[in-house]
Amino acid sequence: MTSDLLAPLDLAFWNMETAEHPMHLGALGVFSAHSPTAGAHAADLLAGRAAAVPGLRMRIRDVWPLGFPYAFGGAARVPDPGFDPLRHVLLHAPTADFHTEAGRLMQRPLDRDRPPWEAHVLPGQDGVSFAVLFKFHHALADGLRALTLAAAVLDPMDLPARKPRPEEPAKGLLPDVRKLPDLVRGAVSDLGRALDIGASVALSSVGVRSSPALTAEPSGTRRTAGVVVDLDDVHRVRKSRGGTVNDVLIAVVAGALRRWLDERGDGSEGVAPRALIPVSRRRPRTAHPQGNRLSGYLVRLPVDDPDPLGRLDTVRTAMDRKKDAGPHRGAGAVALLADHVPALGHRLGGPLASQGARLWFDLLVTSVPLPSIGLKLGGNPVTEVYPFAPLARGQSLAVAISTYRGQVHYGLVADAEAVPDLDRLAHALSEEVTGLLAACGS
Repeated sequence: MTSDLLAPLDLAFWNMETAEHPMHLGALGVFSAHSPTAGAHAADLLAGRAAAVPGLRMRIRDVWPLGFPYAFGGAARVPDPGFDPLRHVLLHAPTADFHTEAGRLMQRPLDRDRPPWEAHVLPGQDGVSFAVLFKFHHALADGLRALTLAAAVLDPMDLPARKPRPEEPAKGLLPDVRKLPDLVRGAVSDLGRALDIGASVALSSVGVRSSPALTAEPSGTRRTAGVVVDLDDVHRVRKSRGGTVNDVLIAVVAGALRRWLDERGDGSEGVAPRALIPVSRRRPRTAHPQGNRLSGYLVRLPVDDPDPLGRLDTVRTAMDRKKDAGPHRGAGAVALLADHVPALGHRLGGPLASQGARLWFDLLVTSVPLPSIGLKLGGNPVTEVYPFAPLARGQSLAVAISTYRGQVHYGLVADAEAVPDLDRLAHALSEEVTGLLAACGS
C-alpha cells in the first residue's frame, strides 16, 4: 500500500468537519437473521474480512512530513501500521429500534487518528434480524467508493469480470510546454465557469423562502428514519406523467415536505427550498480514482404548489433544464471550484466554507446506486438498505435515496432537536406516493 494524496474535494470535506457536523456518510443495512447469534457471527466476519481490504487500512495524515512539499497544507491517505479491525467493527447490545441507535451513532464523529470508518453491528431483540451501520468519512470515500468498500466485507458476489484500467503515465510537477496553449484555454474556461457559478449562487438565494424547520441552529444531535416505497409504484407514476424515476423520487420529497410542514403548523405557503442534487463526475481514468468527483444541480422544490402533478411537472422541467446546461455550470456546481483552491486554502478556509453551506442550499437530496444482485453477510440476506448523508452546518435535514431489489429506500438524517418528528416526515413520503398514484388514476 502506498500513500495517496487527497483530491481537492476530499481535502475540503476533511477540513470542513467539526464536532457538531461530522462529515461521514452512513448506510444502515437490515438483515434477515438465520439465528439469534447471527449478529455476533456477522461482527466476527466483518472484522476478519476488513483486515484484508487495503482501502480500510488507510488513515489520513498531513502531507508535509511525508515528502510532498509542493502540496503544503494538504493531506494523504497512508497505511496505518497499527490497524486493528476490532477498533472499527463494534458489536452492540440487542435493540428493538435500529433507527434510534443509528441516529445516536451517526452524531458521533469518527476518530481522525485512525482509518476513518466504522461498522456497528446491531442485533435485533426479535432474534430474527440484525442491522449493520457502516460509517465512512467523506474524505475516505464518496457514495460509490463507500459501496465498494462495504461490499468487500460482505459475502462475495458473482459479478461480471471488469477489464483492467490502463495505467496513466506519471505526471511531472511542471506542465508539458507543448500543452501550454490548451492549458491557457482551459484556465480561461475555468475562470469563466467560476464567474458563472458565482453569479448563479448569488441569484439562487433571491426570492426564496425556506422553512425554519430546515435551517435551524445546529445542536450536534442526530436522528434517523427510513421508509420503503414500491419501485413499481414509482414506475407507474413515471409512465403516466413522463420524466425519469429520479424526477418522481424528488417530487415525492417536495410533496412530503409540504404535508409535513402543514401538519406541524409551520405552513408551506411560499416555501421553495433549494435542494442540492449531487451528480457524480467519476470517470474510469480519473486522476483520483478514490477521490470525490462531484458536481450538482440546484433545484427549487415546489413545496408551495398544492397540486401533486404540478409539483412533479415542475421538478421534471427543472431537472431537464439542468441536464441540458450540464453539471459544470450553475449554482449546483460549486464543488467544482474545489479543484482550483490550493491545499493550504482548504485547510485555512474549511471552517468558513462549512458555515457558508446554508447560504448555498437548504437541504441535500442524493441518490446512492446499489447493485441489483442480493447482498448477504454470513448467508443472511439484506432486506433493507437506508443511505444516510452528512448534515451541513445550519441545515436540519438531508435525504438520501437508494433502489434495491424492487424497492426504494429513503434514508433521512436530521438534527434531533430541530426535527423531533422525523418519523412523521418519513410517513409523509409514503403518503405522497399514494397521493401521486391517485392523481395519476392508478
